[in-house]
Amino acid sequence: MTERVDAVVIGAGVVGLAVARALALAEREVIVLESEDAIGTGTSSRNSEVIHAGIYYPKDSLKARYCVAGRERLYPYCGERGIGHRRCGKLIVATGEDQIPGLRDLQSKALANGVEDIRWLEGREAMALEPALDCVAALLSPSTGIIDSHGLMLAYQGDAEDAGAMIAFKSPVAGGRLAGEGIELTVGGDAPMTLSARTVVNSAGLFAQTVAASIDGLDPASVPPSYFAKGNYFSLAVRAPFTHLIYPAPEAAGLGVHLTLDLGGQAKFGPDVEWVEEISYDVDPARCLGFYAAVRRYWPELPEDSLRPAYSGIRPKIQAPGEPARDFMIQGPADHGVKGLVNLYGIESPGLTSSLAIADAVVGLLEG
Repeated sequence: MTERVDAVVIGAGVVGLAVARALALAEREVIVLESEDAIGTGTSSRNSEVIHAGIYYPKDSLKARYCVAGRERLYPYCGERGIGHRRCGKLIVATGEDQIPGLRDLQSKALANGVEDIRWLEGREAMALEPALDCVAALLSPSTGIIDSHGLMLAYQGDAEDAGAMIAFKSPVAGGRLAGEGIELTVGGDAPMTLSARTVVNSAGLFAQTVAASIDGLDPASVPPSYFAKGNYFSLAVRAPFTHLIYPAPEAAGLGVHLTLDLGGQAKFGPDVEWVEEISYDVDPARCLGFYAAVRRYWPELPEDSLRPAYSGIRPKIQAPGEPARDFMIQGPADHGVKGLVNLYGIESPGLTSSLAIADAVVGLLEG
């Protein structure tokens, strides 16, 4: 028997829940299909929990636009809902004179993206803020912060459910097909069913391409390649002498090993970049050797034997190792020709910060 529903969101991560919330608030009937038994068990709960300012991304990219718009909405939302967060600020540091031109370019990029509070600091000014730091110059980003990501997802879930949305856990999507004016989904799990939906939003994160490829009638050429980039994190066994987040000047492979804080003041370092074929969240303790060398460039007094394996996360990439970073890919009917279908690919950082803005964009695509 086929059950009929107005809208289905596949995936109960932070972006899927934000989309479900936006659709439900627009008075759409919404069911969220989640393959696991809880919300946010993948990428959404395995990250740095940073509210990003919007500094690093190319001007007019989706990442730049949605990060800035999402951040401007996220702080008030957290305040209204009582979600744990702190606008602690971030220092992006140059540890050698050769990094200063890159830091200047980053400042220009931030300003072009609308990050108007970014400030240049000479080394002595940065080290006056953080005496344990060693650098020759820095950028101060006052609008960067930290957040309780699970608390945010619970708030999105609560808003969506209050507006009538429902979440079906342990309900993996096994496939689908185009059927008349809608999309018919085969749902597995403990209570297998077939759902016919007028609207489907594929927010399956690491498995978005797998879900899309399983929909009979969607052009396979519209589905981008999928790659997994694992990021390992190490926690600090002692109290860190920092109140700001500390990021090194960007490197070719990414943003470098940065120091972030949780809401309890515990410091952690990461992520590194480890391209993997399969999903595994084990952290190899030996990887900390590279962390010590990287961190001591900006914190020379990092104590020996102070790093402990913490956790890891896997980011859904749509570019191969060594290729330039790609933008968010938000594919609507105009892109792939299937009415009522939106596929979200490569939604990694700054996806959490951008979540409210991405949700609005998805609703706009569907209404358009």
